[in-house]
Amino acid sequence: MARVLIVDDEKGIRDALAQVFEYEGQEVRVAEDGPDALLLANAFQPDLVFLDVKMPAMDGLEVLARLEYESPQSLVIMISGHGTIDTALEATRKGAYDFLQKPLDTDRLLVTFRRALELKGLTESMEELRSQVESRYEIVGDSPPLRRVLERIEKVAATDARILISGDNGTGKELVARAIHRLSSRSDAVFIEVNCAAIPSELIESELFGHLRGSFTGAFSDRAGKFEQANGGTLFLDEIGDMSSDAQAKVLRVLEQGVLTRIGGSEPIEVDVRVLSATNKDLEQEIEDGGFREDLFYRLNVVPIRVPSLSERREDIPMLVTHFSTEMSTREGSAPRVFSDAAIERLKTLTWPGNVRELRNTVERLLILSDGSEITSDDVDSLTISGARSANPGRELLALSNFSAFKEEAERAYILGKLRANDWNVAETARRIEMPRSNLYKKIEKYGLVRED
Repeated sequence: MARVLIVDDEKGIRDALAQVFEYEGQEVRVAEDGPDALLLANAFQPDLVFLDVKMPAMDGLEVLARLEYESPQSLVIMISGHGTIDTALEATRKGAYDFLQKPLDTDRLLVTFRRALELKGLTESMEELRSQVESRYEIVGDSPPLRRVLERIEKVAATDARILISGDNGTGKELVARAIHRLSSRSDAVFIEVNCAAIPSELIESELFGHLRGSFTGAFSDRAGKFEQANGGTLFLDEIGDMSSDAQAKVLRVLEQGVLTRIGGSEPIEVDVRVLSATNKDLEQEIEDGGFREDLFYRLNVVPIRVPSLSERREDIPMLVTHFSTEMSTREGSAPRVFSDAAIERLKTLTWPGNVRELRNTVERLLILSDGSEITSDDVDSLTISGARSANPGRELLALSNFSAFKEEAERAYILGKLRANDWNVAETARRIEMPRSNLYKKIEKYGLVRED
């Protein structure tokens, strides 16, 4: 059932139109002038408005302009007994969906009505899809470290400053980049992402700058690169620390001059692109080792944003679990599953070398494999890699993806084992492992270690 508002100063036309649409099973309201229509629209929020052009006090074109604010989701169909091409064009320019002339033909009226409903359904579907996409890239949490990141995003998003986003794998660097784009003046333009680590070094220049046909083996046609594709919008260079030295030099030229040249070409192409970049490497160390250009680093690192690891924001875990659980149940069309308080507390104690990405995968695994309507702490221990690592410190270290994660997990396992061996006497543990007690307390807090019952 659609909500239909009919606005006309002639009672006969109001009644006739109301009868047609009520017979079709629609919910109908009528108004005899513009001010009455605006009040009704604000309360009724109609799907479609049939609006007369010539009315006393306020004509239809003025009402049409006001409806954009009073009822922005409404589609408006203008009706007039004195219609001209100029009037129809002005109505369309101001946002009217269609323009019908009196006397109104019932068949034409219903065809226009159904087409408008189809368009409205498509528009609502697109809004729903956009909402789902934004939910997928939402930054979730309220911890102090995350709030600092969000405050930095709000400050820099409106500018065109280049931003270098750093943080461990899985912390959400892409989410930060998308949030910056979404809040920027370029939000209506494209957001192009390039994972520099996933593209072979011999293809990265073609990927970024494009090529001309025949410029190398396999170049069967002209192709625009990511910089051209992102023109007017935002280009996100993920894992920038893995870019080849030749590509680094060309990126630097684009940043300095705003022009590029396709591989095999000589014609300079101007581009207007905001560049955001991200890395999980220590680029200053990479510069010292000769793996990254210092001049490019300073061009990219106008504003630095460091994304905290999950171990630094454990208080966000309950909110993240709820978010992921709701998102997955909505996607699958199933009822949301509940995580018990004990399960949440267990998740908060675990080590998360894969950060938020690992937590998301863990929530999905628990929802799929656990039995019953509630996820328990036993489910966490039996069905998660992190739970197994926590219950048996030192195991599965070789399965970790990188040396940094190995060191962190090994340190956590060592400290947990020593605390258990000393019956959780922190002072005695600190003495035995020759670590200042204050440092040990910091490690316990960092890894979320708690004494088991």
